[in-house]
Parts: sequence; C-alpha cells; structure tokens
Amino acid sequence: MKSYSIAEINSVVKGELVGETSAKINAPEQLEKAQEGEITVIGNRKYAKLWENSNASAAVIDEKIALEPGDNRVLIRVPNADLAMAQILELFDPGLPAFEEEIHPTAVVHETASLGKGCKIGANCYVGKNVVLGEGTVLYPNVTIMDDTTIGNGCIIWSGTVIRERTEIGHFCIFHTNVSIGADGFGFRPSPDGRGLVKIPQIGNVVIGNAVEIGANSCVDRGKFSSTIVGDGCKIDNLVQIAHNSIMGRSCIMAGHSGLAGSVTLGDGVVIGGSASIKDHLTLGSGVTVGAGSGVAADVAPGKTVLGYPATDSREMLKQWLALRKLAR
Repeated sequence: MKSYSIAEINSVVKGELVGETSAKINAPEQLEKAQEGEITVIGNRKYAKLWENSNASAAVIDEKIALEPGDNRVLIRVPNADLAMAQILELFDPGLPAFEEEIHPTAVVHETASLGKGCKIGANCYVGKNVVLGEGTVLYPNVTIMDDTTIGNGCIIWSGTVIRERTEIGHFCIFHTNVSIGADGFGFRPSPDGRGLVKIPQIGNVVIGNAVEIGANSCVDRGKFSSTIVGDGCKIDNLVQIAHNSIMGRSCIMAGHSGLAGSVTLGDGVVIGGSASIKDHLTLGSGVTVGAGSGVAADVAPGKTVLGYPATDSREMLKQWLALRKLAR
C-alpha cells in the first residue's frame, strides 16, 4: 500500500498547509466516505458543510473557501482543488495491467505490419496488413486493427476496440473498451421503385489527432468521402456518436449519450453536454457550450451557450422556462 506524509503530498500540489496531523495518507476518497488516513477534496462551497462530520485526515480545498481544519486534521489550500486532486490521484495510481510478454502468442500480426519499439500486443489481437504502430503503443487483449491503419506513439487501446481500415491516429491517444473507429457512416436513400433502401457507399476514413481520449462504447464513423476528423486534445465520453464527415476542432468535449449527425463542424473548445444532439450539416463556432439534453437545429455563433429543445440562447430559454412555471401556477 502506498502512503505519503502531508508534507510529501503538499510538495506535489504546492498549496498552503492549514492545521496539523500525525496521520500518514494512505488513499484519496470522496468527502462523505473518507476515513482516518485518507485525503479528500472540497472544490465547491456547497460541500464545505460536510467537512465537520467527515473522518478524513486531510482535504485539498479551494483557496476561496473559508473553513477551519479541526483537531489533528489538515487543509491544503490551492487555487484549483480539482486539478490538485488529479495530481494526488496520480500518486496513488496502481498502474495499468502488466504484460508478461510484449506480443502474446495468440495475437495475429500481419507480416507487413510495422511495430515501433516497445509496442505491446495482448492475447487474441489482430493487426492487419500494412498497419503501423508507433513506439510504446499498447493493444490490450481482443483489439482489432484493420489494414493500412497508422497509429502514433504512446497510444493505449483497450479490449474490444475495433479500428477499421485506413484510419489515421496521432500520438498519446486513449481508446477505452469497445470503441468503434471507422465503421460505415449511416447513409441510405429510398430505392427508385420505392420498395427498399439503397446503401450509400462510405469510402472515406477517420483521422484522429494527438492526445484524444474516447470513452467506452463510443463510435466515430468513416466519411462517405474524405475524412471524419477529431482534432487534437478532444475528450469524448462513453456512448457518444460522431457521424460521417463530421469535423471536431481542438480540445472539444462531448459528454455521454451526446451525438453529432453527419457533416457537423465544431470549432475549438466546444463543450457538448450529456444527451445533446446536433443536427446534420451545422456549424458550432469555437467556444460554444451546448446544455445537456439539448437539440441543436441551427448554426451557433462562437462563444454562445445554447440550451433546450430546440436549443436557443441559454438566457432566453431560461426566461421561457420561468414564464411557463409562472403560468402553471
């Protein structure tokens, strides 16, 4: 078990110590559950009232929150408690599952594939023709990488993920369990005789930038032509759909159950809340925020926050909701 003194922890987060404790810190834990020897986080004033009854020995706390530590307890005041706790979590991280051998005997690796130094390939993986894996990239068991795909250095790809042919992936990406990259886009049209549907071929690919993280069971579909693009630094939650020929700028965030229809363009730093949906062929400018559960049916100018179904300016929508509440009374 890892343990650290308060001084050792503070040397990492570089905060201001308030109070004293003799306890060694053995683990981080949420405020309500924390016990003696554990450290917690208070990043919002509404949680400060829980500190008095908490058994935690220490807390990382936002420097704007007024609170006393109490007997044999310590507060570490920092500018951003959540970021400081992220550093503490890294201290206690038990590490990733270990590989006993770099390439498991049950893995199938095509003779034309190029593997960078330090690559690890788990049991029952498939690496296809002309695939390129960069240095230090890790494929956990049961990953499939189809032909002519290129993956950069230091990527981690978890079990069940399928990356289809001709995909291009940058460095230091993380794909969680059962991610689908490069499946066919959803393209159908009524047949001329009106008795069925004609499938539109999807012959493009997917291009993913550096430091992209994609959550479990999310899908990024290939373009009908050209590419579906996910920009550098984008973070995508579980169960997210990114449809064919959509383009995401840098450092966008999509929360769980949200989705982009075909040919949506996002600027840099767009934030899309959970279960929000974006209609096809729309453009959301840089810095746009879309509230959870919203349905966006028109372009959104840079920096705007929209909310509701159909989504409109958040302040206007809140006024509408207030008026409806008053009407109901």
